[in-house]
Amino acid sequence: MLSFLCIVLLSFSWLGSAQQNNHEGFLQCLPLHSDGSAAISKLIHTPIDSSYTSVLQSTMQNLRFNTTATPKPIVIVTPQNPSHIQAAIICAQKHNLQLRIRSGGHDYEGLSYVARDPFVVVDMTNLREVNVDVETSTAWVQSGATLGEFYYKIGNASRTLAFPAGFCPTVGVGGYISGGGYGGLLRKYGLAADNVIDAQLVDVKGRILDRASMGEDLFWAIRGGGGNTFGVVVAWKVNLVKVPPTVTVFSVPRTLEQNATKLIHRWQYIGSKFPQELLMAVLVGGANVSGSGGNQKTVVATFNSLYLGGADKLLELMQESFPELGLVKEDCREVSWIEFVVFFSGYPPNSSLDVLLNRTPLPILRRSFKAKSDYVREPMPESAWEGMWEKFFIRINDTEAPTFFMTPYGGRMGQIPESQIPFPHRAGVLFKIHYLIFWDGGDNEVGQRSLSLIRGLYTYLTPYVSKNPREAYVNYRDLDLGTNNQGRRTSYRQARLWGLKYFKNNFDRYMRTRNNFRDEAKAVRVAVLLAKAKVDKELHEVGD
Repeated sequence: MLSFLCIVLLSFSWLGSAQQNNHEGFLQCLPLHSDGSAAISKLIHTPIDSSYTSVLQSTMQNLRFNTTATPKPIVIVTPQNPSHIQAAIICAQKHNLQLRIRSGGHDYEGLSYVARDPFVVVDMTNLREVNVDVETSTAWVQSGATLGEFYYKIGNASRTLAFPAGFCPTVGVGGYISGGGYGGLLRKYGLAADNVIDAQLVDVKGRILDRASMGEDLFWAIRGGGGNTFGVVVAWKVNLVKVPPTVTVFSVPRTLEQNATKLIHRWQYIGSKFPQELLMAVLVGGANVSGSGGNQKTVVATFNSLYLGGADKLLELMQESFPELGLVKEDCREVSWIEFVVFFSGYPPNSSLDVLLNRTPLPILRRSFKAKSDYVREPMPESAWEGMWEKFFIRINDTEAPTFFMTPYGGRMGQIPESQIPFPHRAGVLFKIHYLIFWDGGDNEVGQRSLSLIRGLYTYLTPYVSKNPREAYVNYRDLDLGTNNQGRRTSYRQARLWGLKYFKNNFDRYMRTRNNFRDEAKAVRVAVLLAKAKVDKELHEVGD
Protein backbone atom coordinates (compact mmCIF):
# COMPACT_ATOMS: atom_id res chain seq x y z
CA MET A 1 0.00 0.00 0.00
CA LEU A 2 1.27 3.44 -0.90
CA SER A 3 1.85 5.71 2.06
CA PHE A 4 -0.46 8.69 2.62
CA LEU A 5 2.44 11.09 1.87
CA CYS A 6 3.17 9.33 -1.40
CA ILE A 7 -0.47 9.58 -2.44
CA VAL A 8 -0.52 13.32 -1.63
CA LEU A 9 2.69 13.94 -3.58
CA LEU A 10 1.38 11.91 -6.51
CA SER A 11 -1.85 13.89 -6.46
CA PHE A 12 0.03 17.21 -6.50
CA SER A 13 2.18 15.87 -9.33
CA TRP A 14 -0.87 15.06 -11.40
CA LEU A 15 -2.41 18.48 -10.64
CA GLY A 16 0.74 20.36 -11.67
CA SER A 17 1.01 18.32 -14.82
CA ALA A 18 -2.60 19.09 -15.70
CA GLN A 19 -2.04 22.81 -15.25
CA GLN A 20 1.15 22.87 -17.30
CA ASN A 21 0.11 20.46 -20.01
CA ASN A 22 -3.63 20.92 -20.33
CA HIS A 23 -2.99 21.88 -23.95
CA GLU A 24 -1.42 18.45 -24.51
CA GLY A 25 -4.49 16.81 -23.02
CA PHE A 26 -6.66 19.02 -25.22
CA LEU A 27 -4.72 17.96 -28.33
CA GLN A 28 -4.99 14.27 -27.42
CA CYS A 29 -8.71 14.69 -26.73
CA LEU A 30 -9.65 16.25 -30.08
CA PRO A 31 -9.30 13.17 -32.33
CA LEU A 32 -11.35 11.11 -29.88
CA HIS A 33 -14.40 13.33 -30.29
CA SER A 34 -14.38 14.25 -33.97
CA ASP A 35 -15.13 12.48 -37.23
CA GLY A 36 -11.99 11.67 -39.19
CA SER A 37 -9.30 11.78 -36.52
CA ALA A 38 -6.54 11.90 -39.12
CA ALA A 39 -8.07 14.98 -40.77
CA ILE A 40 -8.33 17.07 -37.61
CA SER A 41 -4.59 16.85 -36.98
CA LYS A 42 -4.11 19.05 -40.05
CA LEU A 43 -6.48 21.66 -38.61
CA ILE A 44 -4.58 22.24 -35.37
CA HIS A 45 -1.97 24.98 -34.99
CA THR A 46 0.24 25.35 -31.91
CA PRO A 47 2.98 27.91 -31.14
CA ILE A 48 5.68 25.48 -32.30
CA ASP A 49 4.13 25.16 -35.77
CA SER A 50 5.35 27.35 -38.62
CA SER A 51 1.71 28.04 -39.55
CA TYR A 52 0.70 29.35 -36.11
CA THR A 53 1.61 33.03 -36.46
CA SER A 54 0.22 33.41 -39.97
CA VAL A 55 -3.07 31.76 -38.97
CA LEU A 56 -3.35 33.88 -35.82
CA GLN A 57 -2.67 37.13 -37.66
CA SER A 58 -4.56 36.24 -40.86
CA THR A 59 -7.77 38.11 -40.00
CA MET A 60 -6.58 40.20 -37.07
CA GLN A 61 -8.06 43.62 -37.72
CA ASN A 62 -7.08 45.70 -34.69
CA LEU A 63 -3.27 45.68 -34.50
CA ARG A 64 -3.52 47.12 -31.00
CA PHE A 65 -3.86 43.45 -29.97
CA ASN A 66 -0.95 42.16 -32.04
CA THR A 67 1.92 42.88 -29.66
CA THR A 68 4.38 40.63 -27.86
CA ALA A 69 2.54 41.36 -24.61
CA THR A 70 -0.86 40.26 -25.96
CA PRO A 71 -1.94 36.84 -24.58
CA LYS A 72 -1.85 34.19 -27.30
CA PRO A 73 -3.96 31.04 -27.69
CA ILE A 74 -2.28 27.78 -26.75
CA VAL A 75 -3.99 26.15 -29.73
CA ILE A 76 -5.83 27.36 -32.84
CA VAL A 77 -8.37 24.96 -34.34
CA THR A 78 -9.66 25.60 -37.88
CA PRO A 79 -12.62 23.20 -38.13
CA GLN A 80 -13.89 21.85 -41.43
CA ASN A 81 -17.11 20.32 -40.15
CA PRO A 82 -19.35 20.57 -37.05
CA SER A 83 -17.76 17.50 -35.43
CA HIS A 84 -14.49 19.44 -35.10
CA ILE A 85 -16.36 22.19 -33.24
CA GLN A 86 -18.06 19.60 -31.04
CA ALA A 87 -14.65 18.15 -30.19
CA ALA A 88 -13.20 21.58 -29.36
CA ILE A 89 -16.10 22.38 -27.01
CA ILE A 90 -16.00 19.03 -25.22
CA CYS A 91 -12.20 18.98 -24.89
CA ALA A 92 -11.96 22.61 -23.75
CA GLN A 93 -14.36 21.88 -20.91
CA LYS A 94 -12.55 18.68 -20.00
CA HIS A 95 -9.19 20.45 -19.81
CA ASN A 96 -10.38 23.73 -18.28
CA LEU A 97 -9.62 25.95 -21.27
CA GLN A 98 -11.59 28.96 -22.48
CA LEU A 99 -12.83 29.07 -26.06
CA ARG A 100 -12.71 32.08 -28.33
CA ILE A 101 -14.67 31.88 -31.59
CA ARG A 102 -13.40 33.91 -34.54
CA SER A 103 -15.21 34.29 -37.84
CA GLY A 104 -13.67 37.45 -39.28
CA GLY A 105 -11.33 38.89 -36.66
CA HIS A 106 -12.98 42.31 -36.57
CA ASP A 107 -13.90 42.20 -32.87
CA TYR A 108 -13.11 45.75 -31.74
CA GLU A 109 -11.56 44.71 -28.42
CA GLY A 110 -9.85 41.60 -29.80
CA LEU A 111 -12.11 39.32 -27.76
CA SER A 112 -12.35 36.73 -30.53
CA TYR A 113 -8.64 35.98 -30.25
CA VAL A 114 -7.51 37.29 -26.83
CA ALA A 115 -8.28 36.06 -23.30
CA ARG A 116 -6.70 36.44 -19.85
CA ASP A 117 -6.87 32.74 -18.93
CA PRO A 118 -5.43 29.84 -20.99
CA PHE A 119 -7.57 29.65 -24.11
CA VAL A 120 -8.15 28.06 -27.50
CA VAL A 121 -9.25 29.89 -30.66
CA VAL A 122 -11.75 28.16 -32.91
CA ASP A 123 -11.22 29.96 -36.22
CA MET A 124 -14.17 29.42 -38.56
CA THR A 125 -12.27 30.29 -41.74
CA ASN A 126 -12.79 26.85 -43.32
CA LEU A 127 -16.55 26.93 -42.73
CA ARG A 128 -17.65 29.48 -45.30
CA GLU A 129 -20.06 27.70 -47.64
CA VAL A 130 -22.91 29.78 -49.08
CA ASN A 131 -26.05 28.31 -50.71
CA VAL A 132 -28.45 30.78 -52.32
CA ASP A 133 -31.99 29.67 -53.21
CA VAL A 134 -33.38 32.23 -55.65
CA GLU A 135 -36.83 30.59 -55.81
CA THR A 136 -37.47 30.96 -52.08
CA SER A 137 -35.33 34.12 -51.65
CA THR A 138 -33.39 32.47 -48.84
CA ALA A 139 -29.80 31.45 -48.23
CA TRP A 140 -27.74 29.32 -45.84
CA VAL A 141 -24.41 30.94 -45.02
CA GLN A 142 -21.76 29.45 -42.76
CA SER A 143 -20.29 31.65 -40.04
CA GLY A 144 -16.76 31.66 -41.46
CA ALA A 145 -17.86 33.33 -44.71
CA THR A 146 -17.13 37.04 -45.02
CA LEU A 147 -19.82 39.51 -46.00
CA GLY A 148 -17.95 39.97 -49.28
CA GLU A 149 -18.11 36.24 -50.06
CA PHE A 150 -21.81 36.20 -49.17
CA TYR A 151 -22.52 39.24 -51.36
CA TYR A 152 -20.54 37.69 -54.22
CA LYS A 153 -22.71 34.55 -54.20
CA ILE A 154 -25.91 36.57 -54.01
CA GLY A 155 -24.80 38.93 -56.80
CA ASN A 156 -23.94 36.04 -59.10
CA ALA A 157 -27.28 34.36 -58.42
CA SER A 158 -29.50 37.42 -58.83
CA ARG A 159 -29.18 41.15 -59.45
CA THR A 160 -32.50 41.85 -57.67
CA LEU A 161 -31.84 39.99 -54.41
CA ALA A 162 -29.74 41.36 -51.57
CA PHE A 163 -29.03 40.95 -47.88
CA PRO A 164 -29.25 43.88 -45.43
CA ALA A 165 -25.72 43.83 -44.06
CA GLY A 166 -22.69 46.12 -43.77
CA PHE A 167 -20.16 47.94 -45.92
CA CYS A 168 -16.96 46.14 -44.91
CA PRO A 169 -16.53 42.97 -47.02
CA THR A 170 -13.95 41.26 -44.78
CA VAL A 171 -16.22 41.12 -41.71
CA GLY A 172 -17.12 37.53 -40.77
CA VAL A 173 -20.79 36.62 -41.03
CA GLY A 174 -20.84 34.73 -37.72
CA GLY A 175 -19.90 37.58 -35.42
CA TYR A 176 -21.66 40.18 -37.55
CA ILE A 177 -25.14 38.62 -37.42
CA SER A 178 -24.81 37.57 -33.79
CA GLY A 179 -24.58 41.24 -32.72
CA GLY A 180 -27.36 42.58 -34.95
CA GLY A 181 -25.63 43.87 -38.08
CA TYR A 182 -26.63 47.00 -40.03
CA GLY A 183 -25.86 48.48 -43.44
CA GLY A 184 -27.21 50.38 -46.43
CA LEU A 185 -30.58 48.60 -46.38
CA LEU A 186 -31.18 49.32 -42.68
CA ARG A 187 -34.09 51.72 -43.16
CA LYS A 188 -35.86 49.47 -45.68
CA TYR A 189 -35.33 46.00 -44.20
CA GLY A 190 -33.88 46.38 -40.71
CA LEU A 191 -30.87 44.49 -39.38
CA ALA A 192 -29.19 41.35 -40.63
CA ALA A 193 -30.37 39.59 -37.45
CA ASP A 194 -33.96 40.68 -38.14
CA ASN A 195 -33.82 38.57 -41.29
CA VAL A 196 -32.55 35.29 -39.75
CA ILE A 197 -35.08 32.46 -39.94
CA ASP A 198 -33.03 29.47 -38.74
CA ALA A 199 -29.56 28.56 -37.48
CA GLN A 200 -27.31 25.59 -36.84
CA LEU A 201 -25.73 25.81 -33.38
CA VAL A 202 -23.30 23.58 -31.50
CA ASP A 203 -24.20 24.04 -27.83
CA VAL A 204 -22.27 23.50 -24.60
CA LYS A 205 -23.06 19.79 -24.59
CA GLY A 206 -21.73 19.40 -28.11
CA ARG A 207 -25.23 18.94 -29.53
CA ILE A 208 -26.04 20.25 -33.01
CA LEU A 209 -29.30 22.22 -32.75
CA ASP A 210 -31.57 24.05 -35.15
CA ARG A 211 -34.30 26.56 -34.36
CA ALA A 212 -36.85 23.86 -33.51
CA SER A 213 -34.57 21.90 -31.20
CA MET A 214 -32.88 24.85 -29.46
CA GLY A 215 -36.18 26.56 -28.59
CA GLU A 216 -37.35 30.11 -29.16
CA ASP A 217 -35.57 31.64 -26.12
CA LEU A 218 -32.15 30.55 -27.31
CA PHE A 219 -32.99 31.39 -30.93
CA TRP A 220 -34.03 34.87 -29.73
CA ALA A 221 -30.76 35.34 -27.81
CA ILE A 222 -28.32 34.43 -30.59
CA ARG A 223 -29.81 37.03 -32.96
CA GLY A 224 -28.32 40.22 -31.58
CA GLY A 225 -27.09 39.07 -28.18
CA GLY A 226 -23.42 39.03 -29.18
CA GLY A 227 -21.23 36.10 -30.17
CA ASN A 228 -19.48 33.34 -28.21
CA THR A 229 -22.03 33.25 -25.37
CA PHE A 230 -24.47 30.46 -26.09
CA GLY A 231 -22.42 28.16 -28.28
CA VAL A 232 -20.98 28.22 -31.78
CA VAL A 233 -23.29 29.09 -34.65
CA VAL A 234 -22.10 27.02 -37.60
CA ALA A 235 -24.52 28.50 -40.15
CA TRP A 236 -27.43 30.92 -40.50
CA LYS A 237 -30.51 30.65 -42.70
CA VAL A 238 -31.63 34.11 -43.79
CA ASN A 239 -34.28 35.77 -45.89
CA LEU A 240 -32.93 37.62 -48.91
CA VAL A 241 -34.66 40.89 -49.76
CA LYS A 242 -35.82 42.49 -52.99
CA VAL A 243 -33.92 45.40 -54.53
CA PRO A 244 -34.56 47.15 -57.87
CA PRO A 245 -32.25 46.46 -60.84
CA THR A 246 -30.92 50.03 -60.52
CA VAL A 247 -30.00 51.87 -57.32
CA THR A 248 -28.41 55.30 -57.02
CA VAL A 249 -25.45 56.30 -54.89
CA PHE A 250 -23.60 59.51 -54.20
CA SER A 251 -20.72 60.65 -52.01
CA VAL A 252 -20.63 64.42 -51.53
CA PRO A 253 -17.99 66.09 -49.29
CA ARG A 254 -18.49 69.47 -47.65
CA THR A 255 -15.94 71.38 -45.53
CA LEU A 256 -16.60 73.86 -42.75
CA GLU A 257 -16.02 76.60 -45.31
CA GLN A 258 -18.84 75.02 -47.36
CA ASN A 259 -21.31 75.15 -44.45
CA ALA A 260 -20.71 71.60 -43.21
CA THR A 261 -21.94 72.52 -39.72
CA LYS A 262 -25.30 73.84 -40.92
CA LEU A 263 -25.70 70.87 -43.27
CA ILE A 264 -25.12 68.35 -40.47
CA HIS A 265 -27.46 70.27 -38.19
CA ARG A 266 -30.18 70.17 -40.84
CA TRP A 267 -29.51 66.49 -41.65
CA GLN A 268 -30.34 65.52 -38.05
CA TYR A 269 -33.96 66.57 -38.59
CA ILE A 270 -34.55 64.83 -41.91
CA GLY A 271 -32.23 61.79 -42.13
CA SER A 272 -34.64 59.55 -40.23
CA LYS A 273 -37.72 60.94 -42.00
CA PHE A 274 -36.76 60.28 -45.63
CA PRO A 275 -38.69 57.51 -47.43
CA GLN A 276 -37.31 54.18 -46.24
CA GLU A 277 -35.81 53.53 -49.68
CA LEU A 278 -33.24 56.27 -48.96
CA LEU A 279 -30.38 56.03 -46.49
CA MET A 280 -28.04 59.02 -46.22
CA ALA A 281 -25.18 58.61 -43.75
CA VAL A 282 -22.52 61.18 -42.83
CA LEU A 283 -18.80 60.54 -42.36
CA VAL A 284 -16.97 63.28 -40.44
CA GLY A 285 -13.21 63.69 -40.13
CA GLY A 286 -10.38 66.20 -40.00
CA ALA A 287 -8.44 67.24 -43.09
CA ASN A 288 -5.85 69.70 -44.38
CA VAL A 289 -6.86 72.12 -47.12
CA SER A 290 -4.76 74.56 -49.12
CA GLY A 291 -5.39 78.22 -48.43
CA SER A 292 -3.77 81.59 -48.86
CA GLY A 293 -1.71 80.98 -45.74
CA GLY A 294 -0.68 77.45 -46.75
CA ASN A 295 -2.22 74.24 -45.44
CA GLN A 296 -4.99 74.77 -42.91
CA LYS A 297 -6.93 72.32 -40.77
CA THR A 298 -10.64 71.91 -41.33
CA VAL A 299 -13.45 69.38 -40.93
CA VAL A 300 -14.95 67.47 -43.83
CA ALA A 301 -18.46 66.00 -43.68
CA THR A 302 -19.09 63.50 -46.49
CA PHE A 303 -22.74 62.69 -47.22
CA ASN A 304 -22.97 59.11 -48.49
CA SER A 305 -26.24 57.78 -49.85
CA LEU A 306 -27.95 54.68 -51.18
CA TYR A 307 -31.35 55.11 -52.85
CA LEU A 308 -33.37 52.12 -54.05
CA GLY A 309 -34.37 53.73 -57.31
CA GLY A 310 -33.18 55.98 -60.13
CA ALA A 311 -31.25 59.24 -60.01
CA ASP A 312 -34.10 61.45 -61.25
CA LYS A 313 -36.42 60.43 -58.41
CA LEU A 314 -33.58 60.83 -55.88
CA LEU A 315 -32.91 64.37 -57.11
CA GLU A 316 -36.61 65.19 -56.65
CA LEU A 317 -36.53 63.90 -53.07
CA MET A 318 -33.37 65.84 -52.26
CA GLN A 319 -34.67 69.06 -53.78
CA GLU A 320 -37.84 68.69 -51.74
CA SER A 321 -36.27 67.78 -48.37
CA PHE A 322 -32.58 68.75 -48.42
CA PRO A 323 -31.90 71.41 -51.09
CA GLU A 324 -29.16 72.88 -48.86
CA LEU A 325 -26.79 70.06 -49.88
CA GLY A 326 -26.88 71.27 -53.48
CA LEU A 327 -26.96 67.78 -55.00
CA VAL A 328 -26.75 67.70 -58.81
CA LYS A 329 -27.11 64.83 -61.23
CA GLU A 330 -23.35 64.70 -61.82
CA ASP A 331 -22.95 63.69 -58.16
CA CYS A 332 -25.15 60.62 -58.68
CA ARG A 333 -24.16 57.22 -59.96
CA GLU A 334 -26.70 54.59 -61.07
CA VAL A 335 -25.52 51.03 -60.40
CA SER A 336 -26.80 47.63 -59.42
CA TRP A 337 -26.98 46.77 -55.73
CA ILE A 338 -23.92 44.51 -55.94
CA GLU A 339 -21.96 47.29 -57.67
CA PHE A 340 -22.93 49.60 -54.80
CA VAL A 341 -21.46 47.03 -52.40
CA VAL A 342 -18.14 47.02 -54.30
CA PHE A 343 -18.01 50.83 -54.50
CA PHE A 344 -18.76 51.42 -50.80
CA SER A 345 -16.32 48.70 -49.77
CA GLY A 346 -13.52 51.07 -50.77
CA TYR A 347 -12.69 49.61 -54.16
CA PRO A 348 -12.41 51.73 -57.34
CA PRO A 349 -15.53 52.09 -59.54
CA ASN A 350 -15.94 49.35 -62.14
CA SER A 351 -13.90 46.88 -60.07
CA SER A 352 -14.65 43.22 -60.70
CA LEU A 353 -16.96 41.45 -58.26
CA ASP A 354 -14.01 39.17 -57.55
CA VAL A 355 -12.59 41.79 -55.16
CA LEU A 356 -15.32 40.75 -52.72
CA LEU A 357 -13.58 37.39 -52.32
CA ASN A 358 -10.52 39.05 -50.79
CA ARG A 359 -10.49 38.08 -47.10
CA THR A 360 -7.64 40.42 -46.15
CA PRO A 361 -8.70 43.86 -44.82
CA LEU A 362 -7.54 46.90 -46.77
CA PRO A 363 -4.18 48.15 -45.35
CA ILE A 364 -5.64 51.58 -44.59
CA LEU A 365 -8.03 49.92 -42.10
CA ARG A 366 -5.61 47.40 -40.59
CA ARG A 367 -4.06 49.51 -37.84
CA SER A 368 -4.39 50.02 -34.11
CA PHE A 369 -7.70 51.65 -33.24
CA LYS A 370 -10.29 52.34 -30.59
CA ALA A 371 -14.03 52.59 -31.26
CA LYS A 372 -17.09 53.71 -29.32
CA SER A 373 -20.77 54.15 -30.13
CA ASP A 374 -23.76 56.32 -29.21
CA TYR A 375 -27.42 56.75 -30.13
CA VAL A 376 -28.96 60.19 -30.58
CA ARG A 377 -32.66 60.79 -29.90
CA GLU A 378 -32.80 64.61 -29.96
CA PRO A 379 -31.09 66.89 -32.52
CA MET A 380 -27.88 68.45 -31.26
CA PRO A 381 -27.57 72.27 -31.28
CA GLU A 382 -25.20 73.92 -33.73
CA SER A 383 -23.06 75.10 -30.82
CA ALA A 384 -22.40 71.45 -29.87
CA TRP A 385 -21.02 70.71 -33.33
CA GLU A 386 -18.92 73.88 -33.36
CA GLY A 387 -17.44 73.01 -29.97
CA MET A 388 -16.60 69.55 -31.24
CA TRP A 389 -14.69 70.88 -34.23
CA GLU A 390 -12.64 73.19 -32.04
CA LYS A 391 -11.85 70.60 -29.37
CA PHE A 392 -11.33 67.43 -31.38
CA PHE A 393 -10.65 68.22 -35.02
CA ILE A 394 -9.05 71.59 -35.55
CA ARG A 395 -6.57 71.40 -32.66
CA ILE A 396 -5.19 67.93 -33.24
CA ASN A 397 -2.11 66.21 -34.56
CA ASP A 398 -2.77 64.66 -37.96
CA THR A 399 -1.91 61.18 -36.70
CA GLU A 400 -4.55 61.39 -34.00
CA ALA A 401 -7.53 62.65 -36.00
CA PRO A 402 -10.78 60.94 -34.95
CA THR A 403 -13.56 60.13 -37.38
CA PHE A 404 -17.16 59.33 -36.78
CA PHE A 405 -19.86 57.83 -38.94
CA MET A 406 -23.49 58.81 -38.39
CA THR A 407 -26.18 56.42 -39.64
CA PRO A 408 -29.84 57.54 -39.75
CA TYR A 409 -32.58 55.33 -38.36
CA GLY A 410 -36.34 55.60 -38.88
CA GLY A 411 -38.14 53.65 -41.59
CA ARG A 412 -38.31 49.93 -40.86
CA MET A 413 -36.11 50.32 -37.78
CA GLY A 414 -38.83 52.36 -36.10
CA GLN A 415 -41.48 49.73 -36.85
CA ILE A 416 -39.81 46.63 -35.36
CA PRO A 417 -40.54 46.17 -31.62
CA GLU A 418 -37.55 46.64 -29.30
CA SER A 419 -38.13 43.20 -27.81
CA GLN A 420 -38.14 41.25 -31.09
CA ILE A 421 -34.45 40.35 -30.67
CA PRO A 422 -31.89 41.43 -28.00
CA PHE A 423 -30.84 44.46 -30.10
CA PRO A 424 -33.15 47.20 -28.71
CA HIS A 425 -32.24 50.50 -30.44
CA ARG A 426 -35.37 51.11 -32.51
CA ALA A 427 -38.18 53.71 -32.41
CA GLY A 428 -37.13 57.21 -31.43
CA VAL A 429 -33.50 56.89 -32.52
CA LEU A 430 -32.57 59.66 -34.96
CA PHE A 431 -29.11 58.31 -35.74
CA LYS A 432 -26.24 56.22 -34.42
CA ILE A 433 -22.70 57.55 -33.98
CA HIS A 434 -19.73 55.27 -34.59
CA TYR A 435 -16.52 56.85 -33.26
CA LEU A 436 -13.12 55.65 -34.47
CA ILE A 437 -9.53 56.71 -34.01
CA PHE A 438 -6.55 55.01 -35.70
CA TRP A 439 -2.83 55.09 -34.98
CA ASP A 440 0.32 53.14 -35.76
CA GLY A 441 1.87 50.89 -33.12
CA GLY A 442 0.36 49.45 -29.95
CA ASP A 443 0.02 51.12 -26.55
CA ASN A 444 2.73 53.66 -27.36
CA GLU A 445 2.64 57.38 -26.60
CA VAL A 446 0.62 58.13 -29.72
CA GLY A 447 -1.77 55.33 -28.78
CA GLN A 448 -2.31 56.74 -25.29
CA ARG A 449 -2.99 60.20 -26.71
CA SER A 450 -5.39 58.71 -29.20
CA LEU A 451 -7.28 56.82 -26.50
CA SER A 452 -7.49 59.99 -24.41
CA LEU A 453 -8.77 61.94 -27.40
CA ILE A 454 -11.61 59.58 -28.32
CA ARG A 455 -12.62 59.17 -24.68
CA GLY A 456 -12.68 62.95 -24.39
CA LEU A 457 -14.92 63.16 -27.46
CA TYR A 458 -17.25 60.57 -25.91
CA THR A 459 -17.39 62.56 -22.66
CA TYR A 460 -18.00 65.83 -24.52
CA LEU A 461 -21.09 64.38 -26.21
CA THR A 462 -22.67 63.13 -22.98
CA PRO A 463 -25.30 65.91 -22.77
CA TYR A 464 -26.46 65.35 -26.34
CA VAL A 465 -26.93 61.57 -26.68
CA SER A 466 -29.32 58.97 -25.23
CA LYS A 467 -29.63 58.79 -21.44
CA ASN A 468 -30.78 56.31 -18.79
CA PRO A 469 -29.23 54.29 -20.24
CA ARG A 470 -26.64 55.80 -22.54
CA GLU A 471 -27.10 53.26 -25.33
CA ALA A 472 -24.28 51.38 -27.09
CA TYR A 473 -24.05 48.87 -29.94
CA VAL A 474 -22.91 45.43 -28.81
CA ASN A 475 -21.08 44.73 -32.09
CA TYR A 476 -18.91 47.78 -31.32
CA ARG A 477 -17.97 46.21 -28.02
CA ASP A 478 -16.35 48.78 -25.74
CA LEU A 479 -14.55 47.56 -22.62
CA ASP A 480 -14.55 51.12 -21.26
CA LEU A 481 -18.19 50.45 -20.38
CA GLY A 482 -17.29 47.56 -18.06
CA THR A 483 -15.88 44.05 -17.91
CA ASN A 484 -16.39 40.86 -15.93
CA ASN A 485 -14.39 40.43 -12.75
CA GLN A 486 -11.17 38.54 -13.22
CA GLY A 487 -11.00 35.35 -11.18
CA ARG A 488 -14.30 35.85 -9.36
CA ARG A 489 -18.01 36.00 -10.03
CA THR A 490 -19.51 39.09 -11.66
CA SER A 491 -22.79 40.07 -10.00
CA TYR A 492 -26.00 40.84 -11.85
CA ARG A 493 -25.82 44.40 -10.51
CA GLN A 494 -22.34 44.89 -11.99
CA ALA A 495 -23.26 43.38 -15.36
CA ARG A 496 -26.38 45.52 -15.50
CA LEU A 497 -24.25 48.68 -15.62
CA TRP A 498 -23.15 47.89 -19.15
CA GLY A 499 -25.81 45.32 -20.04
CA LEU A 500 -28.54 47.97 -20.10
CA LYS A 501 -26.45 50.08 -22.48
CA TYR A 502 -26.28 47.23 -24.98
CA PHE A 503 -29.72 45.65 -24.46
CA LYS A 504 -31.93 48.12 -22.54
CA ASN A 505 -35.09 46.36 -21.30
CA ASN A 506 -34.07 43.15 -23.09
CA PHE A 507 -31.24 42.68 -20.61
CA ASP A 508 -33.32 40.75 -18.05
CA ARG A 509 -34.59 38.25 -20.62
CA TYR A 510 -31.10 37.95 -22.03
CA MET A 511 -29.70 37.18 -18.59
CA ARG A 512 -32.43 34.63 -17.83
CA THR A 513 -31.60 32.83 -21.05
CA ARG A 514 -27.88 33.08 -20.31
CA ASN A 515 -28.33 31.77 -16.76
CA ASN A 516 -30.37 28.80 -17.99
CA PHE A 517 -27.62 28.14 -20.49
CA ARG A 518 -24.92 28.48 -17.81
CA ASP A 519 -26.81 26.02 -15.59
CA GLU A 520 -26.56 23.50 -18.42
CA ALA A 521 -22.88 24.30 -18.83
CA LYS A 522 -22.31 23.88 -15.10
CA ALA A 523 -24.05 20.51 -15.17
CA VAL A 524 -21.76 19.41 -17.98
CA ARG A 525 -18.66 20.60 -16.10
CA VAL A 526 -19.78 18.80 -12.93
CA ALA A 527 -20.27 15.61 -14.93
CA VAL A 528 -16.79 15.98 -16.38
CA LEU A 529 -15.28 16.53 -12.92
CA LEU A 530 -17.14 13.55 -11.47
CA ALA A 531 -15.88 11.37 -14.30
CA LYS A 532 -12.33 12.58 -13.68
CA ALA A 533 -12.69 11.96 -9.93
CA LYS A 534 -13.84 8.43 -10.65
CA VAL A 535 -10.77 7.83 -12.83
CA ASP A 536 -8.49 9.27 -10.14
CA LYS A 537 -10.10 7.03 -7.51
CA GLU A 538 -9.56 3.97 -9.69
CA LEU A 539 -5.90 4.94 -10.19
CA HIS A 540 -5.43 5.25 -6.41
CA GLU A 541 -7.03 1.87 -5.87
CA VAL A 542 -4.67 0.34 -8.42
CA GLY A 543 -1.78 1.98 -6.53
CA ASP A 544 -3.03 0.48 -3.29
